[in-house]
Amino acid sequence: MKLVTAAIIINNGKVLIAQRAENQQLAGKWEFPGGKVEPGETPEECLKREIKEELGINIEVNDFFGESTYHYDTGTIKLLAYKSQWIDGECKLSVHSRIKWVKPYELENYDFAPADIYFVNKLKEELI
Repeated sequence: MKLVTAAIIINNGKVLIAQRAENQQLAGKWEFPGGKVEPGETPEECLKREIKEELGINIEVNDFFGESTYHYDTGTIKLLAYKSQWIDGECKLSVHSRIKWVKPYELENYDFAPADIYFVNKLKEELI
């Protein structure tokens, strides 16, 4: 099982979501950005590194938000999500085709990767 992290970045009542680029697995699906935990790395360290690599921004990782386990055809992942805050940096996309800031009730209008759906529902309940 792969351990993967996701950042729930909230600002002014909106959450940051990212769409996977066409050349990526799950192309076109929306997700909360993050990535795979490397050996010897904490989930929080992974999240800071991945967000810097994928989006070019620095974040502060705050509270643990939840976990989701999903069995994809390529293998099983355990996705750990953390509420996070954008500290600084200019957003530059590398594995995503676009990002959006959306209100929690708008999340249902996007086609999310299956492992992220648990967090979509939790955010809608928590922030409505």
